[in-house]
Amino acid sequence: MILNNGYLGVVVQLQRLLLLIMVSVALFSCNGTKQSEDNSTNKNELKESLFEANKRAIKTEEQQIHDFVLRHKWKVEQTGTGLLYNIYEKGKGEQAAKGKIAVIDYAVRFLNGIEIYSSDELGPKEFIIGRAGVESGLEEGILLLREGDRAKFIIPSHLAHGLVGDGNKIPPKSTLIYDVRLLKLK
Repeated sequence: MILNNGYLGVVVQLQRLLLLIMVSVALFSCNGTKQSEDNSTNKNELKESLFEANKRAIKTEEQQIHDFVLRHKWKVEQTGTGLLYNIYEKGKGEQAAKGKIAVIDYAVRFLNGIEIYSSDELGPKEFIIGRAGVESGLEEGILLLREGDRAKFIIPSHLAHGLVGDGNKIPPKSTLIYDVRLLKLK
């Protein structure tokens, strides 16, 4: 079969158009993959950078706590979460347990000694143990006590108010020191 020039011209133009479309698709898909790889690399670099910054912040806070303990010559024990505590006066009452209502006298300070909250100012604090009504470090510490016990807790920021603070007197990433007396359990 013999094709005329007009028909052959259209076929050649269609072939060129099809080739152009295929090349364009190939280029854009490669570029998209490259861009996706770049985004993935950027995200990984950002994650790594944030991870390293967080490690440095944790090390700094740990060093500040360590220095505080040495300076004040406190004998403290540490839990697996990082809570440091010293039960310096033993009571004879019931052991704290989840589901009980704890009533405490307390004073809360920063590592520099500035008092921010106290039961002298606000009255005794009551909360249900295990219901996340207070800092997780305070709750963990209370579970170590019996009625009548007095203790000091050094609560690292991740067990206190973390990266946000309390929106009032406690700024983000603050270590807290609680001086607590477990008055009673209900």
